[in-house]
Amino acid sequence: MGFTAWSALIGGLLLLMSLASGWIRRLPVTPFSLYLLAGIIVGPWALDLLDVNFVDHAVLTARLTEMALVVSLFLTGLKLRVGFRRVMWRTALRLALPAMLLSVAGVCVVAHWLFGMAWPLALMLGAMVAPTDPVLASMVAVDDARDNDAVRLALSGEAGLNDGTALPFLMLALLMLEGPVSASDIGWWMGRDFGWSLLGGLGMGFALGWGIGLLGVRLKSTSRDMAPSDFLALALMALAYAVAQAFDASSFLAAFAAGLGLRHAEVQVVRRHPHPRLESDLPRDGHPPAETLINPNRIEPDEVGNPATSAGIVVSDALSFGATLERLMAAALVLLLGVACARYWLPAGALMALILFVVVRPLSVYLATIGSRAPPTRRLLIGWLGVRGVGSVNYLTLAMTSGLQGVDAARMAGFVVTIVVLSIIVHGISTPPLMAWRQQRLTAREHAAAP
Repeated sequence: MGFTAWSALIGGLLLLMSLASGWIRRLPVTPFSLYLLAGIIVGPWALDLLDVNFVDHAVLTARLTEMALVVSLFLTGLKLRVGFRRVMWRTALRLALPAMLLSVAGVCVVAHWLFGMAWPLALMLGAMVAPTDPVLASMVAVDDARDNDAVRLALSGEAGLNDGTALPFLMLALLMLEGPVSASDIGWWMGRDFGWSLLGGLGMGFALGWGIGLLGVRLKSTSRDMAPSDFLALALMALAYAVAQAFDASSFLAAFAAGLGLRHAEVQVVRRHPHPRLESDLPRDGHPPAETLINPNRIEPDEVGNPATSAGIVVSDALSFGATLERLMAAALVLLLGVACARYWLPAGALMALILFVVVRPLSVYLATIGSRAPPTRRLLIGWLGVRGVGSVNYLTLAMTSGLQGVDAARMAGFVVTIVVLSIIVHGISTPPLMAWRQQRLTAREHAAAP
């Protein structure tokens, strides 16, 4: 399939999705499910216009999925306008660390005893499919910085953190593939691949996002520049990724923390310099996100040069640019997954998906949130709403470029692709009614509590 045909396919799909968006929103499925269906139709199972071989194109796929993850993680962090002392972060840490560890262990044990995988490969599969995905989690993640739903906040925080917390286990599995692992190897892994990777990535990413955010707002306000600045978001994502890579830290956590840092810079600015319309009438729940108070197409005279307005423009541009880029990359990657179904569909992977979705993930979340004071219904809902996606494919191709080859690579791809495809379908169908049911309960509770 040549470049012209690719352009026609992508252009036609995006045009169809754009024109039919009003009807698509009424369907009991997500847009990702439709992208997946389009991939299946153009793949070998139907029209046979395209085939995908992750083994032959592992390096390219790894880079594409890595870019998608960096963009999505940055946006996830930017949308979380939540102080670090909030309960949400404690829940997110429970999900990203103990729940992650339990999920990896659960998949590892099932893969070894039920499907006969060697322990290194079983651990590798656990690391690949245990983390939830920030790219495809838009159906359950926070919509914007004003979203205070406890489930969405917890799942967004988990999606932002767990790609970084799962990667060390993939590195450990690759280490085990090379031969016997000594105590010094474990110590080196814990110090470098786990401890430094997590803390270094979070620290450097947050510092970059916070520092560049404050600098960008200051320069814009002092120069009275109200023009769009899309490149700031792209520059921040690229710098966070590059710095983390240079210092062997987690680039995924650095991207997430960079978004958090930029958001905290906005909060710091509006706390010191409220928007002109709010200086004498600040809402009881605090200053709203700066980007919600501006109209980039019409800046009033009293807003020019105001730090809150500048902060709103910086954040608004970052959100707009990042969201467009994220949707485009997600559509292309899910389309490729649909095409890959024909080559990598594995019945054993479907059984593993069932065990992961129904047993391993919900049980891991429920155990990890014991003592969190979260209602049992919320814990069960969070346990179910754990979509797998681009992150798992990234880990798969990363393993392929790091030593996973031959039959093992093909079988691992079968498990991962099958699990991700079923997650897109199953979670895509079940999420809208579940979130609507939750919203109805919350609304009824608010009405009952109202005087």
